[in-house]
Amino acid sequence: LHSFPTRRSSDLDKVIKVGASSTPHAEILNNVVKDVLAEDGWTLEVTEFTDYVTPNTALEEGSLDANYFQTLTYMEDQNKTNGLHLAAAVGVHIEPMGIYSSKLTSLDDLQDGAEISLPNDTENTDRGLRVLIQAGLLNDPGTDGNLTETDFNGNSELNPHNYKITPVEAAQVSRTLDDVDIAVVNGNYALEADLPSTHPAIYVEQFDDETTVVRTNFIVVEEDQLDSDKTKALVKAITSDKVKQYIDDTYKGSVIASFIDENGNPVTSD
Repeated sequence: LHSFPTRRSSDLDKVIKVGASSTPHAEILNNVVKDVLAEDGWTLEVTEFTDYVTPNTALEEGSLDANYFQTLTYMEDQNKTNGLHLAAAVGVHIEPMGIYSSKLTSLDDLQDGAEISLPNDTENTDRGLRVLIQAGLLNDPGTDGNLTETDFNGNSELNPHNYKITPVEAAQVSRTLDDVDIAVVNGNYALEADLPSTHPAIYVEQFDDETTVVRTNFIVVEEDQLDSDKTKALVKAITSDKVKQYIDDTYKGSVIASFIDENGNPVTSD
């Protein structure tokens, strides 16, 4: 007689539960990943979250199999700060900042003394200013620390065209378009305001290898589930050509596919 190990019910579980932010994360999951997973016999259940804390605690507690909303830096900080045991399974997309305007169609038309709005939190103020540097509107001070508007306002060396830079709350930047000449808007908030359709970006943030890793939003799982069947199935589905096509067609540059591992190496679906 041979004894066979009892198969746990979890081994038969073909449901993958993922927590996600609504835009664009849950949209990508519900509108395309769900169908790709179904082709391989998996059922995807998506729970939408409006905060950045609960989806990680739910994952740690086991009520989710994965989440999709965060960058590596944020995940690593949460592991350190809150004693979590989370790991990055695969990168999916970047939400580049864009320069938008309701008055201009080209940065060549920006006049001296023009007013510019951008987000007021430390990380995104720095990021927005670096987008303005990329676009050739400001000069790079060459420092690694966080840049602030006070570095540039009234500084003729760094801001030779005397632009007036005004930080506002990130979610409100898109609402300042009628009051400023240009606005630097995060990708998710640009989508929520339908800016890609109504006022297409006149400049889009560019990325090198380092910033690609920093800015990518990852599928995150518990570290002991990195090699589970569910994680493998989710990674395969979300890095498929169908997902890339959906991102390209739907978001038109306000979201760009970034299928990478945590070291920046490309990941392709089998």
